[in-house]
Amino acid sequence: MAWFRAGASIAKHAIRRTLSQSRSSYLVSRARVFPSSQPPPPSQGRGFHTTLFKCKEQAAPVPRAVPLSRLTDSFLDGTSSVYLEELQRAWEADPNSVDESWDNFFRNFVGQAATSPGISGQTIQESMRLLLLVRAYQVNGHMKAKLDPLALEEREIPDDLDPALYGFTEADLDREFFLGVWRMSGFLSENRPVQTLRSILTRLEQAYCGSIGYEYMHIADRNKCNWLREKIETPTPTQYNRERREVIFDRLAWSTLFENFLATKWTSAKRFGLEGGETLIPGMKEMFDRASDLGVESIVIGMAHRGRLNVLGNVVRKPLRQIFCEFSGGHQPEDEVGLYTGTGDVKYHLGTSYDRPTRGGGRIHLSLVANPSHLEAVNPVVVGKTRAKQYYSNDVDRTKNMGILIHGDGSFAGQGVVYETLHLSALPNYTTGGTIHIVFNNQVAFTTDPRSGRSSQYCTDVAKALDAPIFHVNGDDVEAVVHACELAAEWRQTFHSDVVVDLVCYRRFGHNEIDEPSFTQPKMYKVIRSHPSALEIYQKKLLGTGEVTKEDIDRIHKKVTSILNEEFSASKDYIPKRRDWLSAYWLGFKSPEQISRIRNTGVKPEILKNVGKAITTIPENFTPHKAVKRIYEQRAQMIETGEDIDWGFAEALAFATLVVEGNHVRLSGQDVERGTFSHRHAVVHDQTTGEKYCPLDHIVMNQNEEMFTVSNSSLSEFGVLGFELGYSMENPNSLVIWEAQFGDFANGAHVIFDNFLSSGEAKWLRQTGLVVLLPHGYDGQGPEHSSARLERFLQMADDNPYVIPEMDPTLRKQIQECNLQIVNVTTPANFFHVLRRQIHREFRKPLIVMSPKNLLRSKACRSNLSEFDDVQGHPGFDKQGTRFKRLIKDQNDHSDLEEGIRRLVLCSGKVYYELDEHRTKVEAKDVAICRVEQLCPFPYDLVQRELKRYPNAEVVWCQEEPMNMGGYSYVLPRLISSMKAVGKGSYDDVKYVGRAPSAATATGFLKVHQKEQAEIAEKALQREPLNFPY
Repeated sequence: MAWFRAGASIAKHAIRRTLSQSRSSYLVSRARVFPSSQPPPPSQGRGFHTTLFKCKEQAAPVPRAVPLSRLTDSFLDGTSSVYLEELQRAWEADPNSVDESWDNFFRNFVGQAATSPGISGQTIQESMRLLLLVRAYQVNGHMKAKLDPLALEEREIPDDLDPALYGFTEADLDREFFLGVWRMSGFLSENRPVQTLRSILTRLEQAYCGSIGYEYMHIADRNKCNWLREKIETPTPTQYNRERREVIFDRLAWSTLFENFLATKWTSAKRFGLEGGETLIPGMKEMFDRASDLGVESIVIGMAHRGRLNVLGNVVRKPLRQIFCEFSGGHQPEDEVGLYTGTGDVKYHLGTSYDRPTRGGGRIHLSLVANPSHLEAVNPVVVGKTRAKQYYSNDVDRTKNMGILIHGDGSFAGQGVVYETLHLSALPNYTTGGTIHIVFNNQVAFTTDPRSGRSSQYCTDVAKALDAPIFHVNGDDVEAVVHACELAAEWRQTFHSDVVVDLVCYRRFGHNEIDEPSFTQPKMYKVIRSHPSALEIYQKKLLGTGEVTKEDIDRIHKKVTSILNEEFSASKDYIPKRRDWLSAYWLGFKSPEQISRIRNTGVKPEILKNVGKAITTIPENFTPHKAVKRIYEQRAQMIETGEDIDWGFAEALAFATLVVEGNHVRLSGQDVERGTFSHRHAVVHDQTTGEKYCPLDHIVMNQNEEMFTVSNSSLSEFGVLGFELGYSMENPNSLVIWEAQFGDFANGAHVIFDNFLSSGEAKWLRQTGLVVLLPHGYDGQGPEHSSARLERFLQMADDNPYVIPEMDPTLRKQIQECNLQIVNVTTPANFFHVLRRQIHREFRKPLIVMSPKNLLRSKACRSNLSEFDDVQGHPGFDKQGTRFKRLIKDQNDHSDLEEGIRRLVLCSGKVYYELDEHRTKVEAKDVAICRVEQLCPFPYDLVQRELKRYPNAEVVWCQEEPMNMGGYSYVLPRLISSMKAVGKGSYDDVKYVGRAPSAATATGFLKVHQKEQAEIAEKALQREPLNFPY
């Protein structure tokens, strides 16, 4: 059948040419335009399921003879009746004289037609045309489907759905035609090779042109297409029994009456209601029931604000009294003194979780992820969280945990993160075994019509890039919605790939309930005002069939209304209990109001030695690149001698020791397996066979292959960072890291930084320990490869620069009460400890690392193994043990009081090494240089310690970034607060050394860069006092 699939388009044009040249009385028609859910006038359609015949006589030239030399052409090249007849005669004489595809064709048709009575007059051409008509419905039947509940959309019915195009007339309707018996599912698989044209068209119209329009013929996999054909081309349309219909009606009643109740009680409140698309709720519930029957145990849901309250109340079962309480202004939890409640968020952004009973008697865990107003931003977060659930539940087949995303029509077509997320779906370390996408298509985006909001025919066309089937369904037909949702669940569990349900509905009110939509869509809203609800339509249908009575309907209405009123009364006295702010994995972890003890991060020397040997060993039969082999040999030497450990190896030691302790480590981003700067080489490639080997996968016996995961990602920032954020939120016992190719590129993901990472805990009480590595540093690579925009992350920090918090080591909660940790680390050992610190604590906070570039190979930027261990007396061990150093004091072994030091230079990052080199060069022994390794939260206690150590020193902040960038604006007020606290001056006493304010982050001229860099070091160490401010 490969020829049938590939050649349909070419063959269709061949038929058109044949018909235009024929002397026969075939009737040809032009495409007609009708509203998608209205049939043409009866006088035109003549009961032919809206298919039109329009007479148009065509004069044609006499067909020319076909040369015998063309008789070996492919089936696809047939262009005339004469040609076909010549081919048939040639085949009858010698089957080997024609192409194999023609041989198969003639064997099927000519061989079986001879034994079938009543069809002796049928031509081969008619058989082929009939097959192409069937295929046309499979490909384009959705164009004729009745999808728009408002009947406003005018769609052009394609020519190839018109039987007249294929030469059939109304006189042919009751003729029998030979279809053959094919190795295909669905319509052509039945043992009915002979059917009338009328019965064929009736079946096709029922299957493809009803309330569901199917798009699946773009899928390249034949088995998938056959599976769908079997589900779609059924002998009779899907029918539900009375019991199922009562359940569907009950669920639709809850959906509708819930919105009506909110509209009555809070007439002017924004709620982004579901009116016009109430069938979403029964559709989702039936989808979940079917998914549960097929083995799904947990579903993660992401959606925007439209219909969110209805989903929360009716699907995820958030207590109705709590929703009603939030409408009335809400209350903060009052059951504990000092309880951390955060800032909160509007009711239609909040999430929840619930174990819901299913129709089959089981239970399914549902979690709706909180999200901001940024449409579609939650998509990768949901997918990442789903992937993490699969890892922690050992769901290797990816059948127990599933993600569902509910989109808007405008945002699905318009937001780039949709495409970024879709393209993660089949990547080995990002796939979740398929996501079900439901597009809540109200046919208008805020005030923008589809013709202004997208260039494609459907808002879902972007999903075709992934070979995802798309089911367009009329939102007024609740049974069709249920069927499409159940089919989506079956597809996902069968093929473990994405699927889209396009719920074509409408928005009864404006973008929100107090908006006036008639300003911009007057025609649409004139129709909507008189349009019955889906509940009214379904009630009428059930009453008409006699399956329910008026009393049954009244009973259900009364039940729902009674419960809503009871919950409303209870909401007036409702006081929220302690919030379910962390999932089961997070039990025992501290919220910001609880004191968490500080833990050491050093590792026993023998463990360091053992894991060091394991991660520097490559199998003997493996042939790495000679340069990579040399790197691993150098690392083996480092672990043997305990000296000169570089950045890449320190990172590998951090990962390995965490894995040995039973923690999951995941590193993801563009080119992270090798590292942008060729420093990591976590995955080694055999230069002969191309095979891969990851030493970090072989640290412990029988190590789970995903326990350490390092994975190159797609070329995406927004989507991949969102994925890793969602992954990190599932379980605290994991170190999840996203690394940008260059720190500059992180601004492509700032929706995640702004609306999730920096504010998620405050808004939604959800912690994350996600680590973000952003390569940063000025080394002459130009404006887009120098700065990770440190200043933007510091600006998001929520600590008060004028209030110094409690800094006692036993009471310090500074880091718990701050929303971010931002570091600019300068030694491999300190990097090792800051990574391990993420796990060795009783809470989780995002960590932003300004990671180095040229320090990765710098001989000066090395650490000894003794700085990694927990042995008292070793260099890394201080009075508090071995841990991350928030500030590194001057390395000249100064005493606690140094009155002879004339200048104290505070800096952060790699500029320290340039300052230290220049200090040695000019012998400026009276200048102290301290490194602020942790910028946020600011190390007030350690800065004050250094200010006291150098009482006569001029205080300087030095940076290589321009004055309006880098750490200066953040550090200045906090440094002033520290100075005031020790009586050492104020604003005028802080001197600045660095680049002047600039629009661009850096110069593009290498010589200018080198000159600027040299001037910074010279000025910071000059003998003369510094002028303020610059």
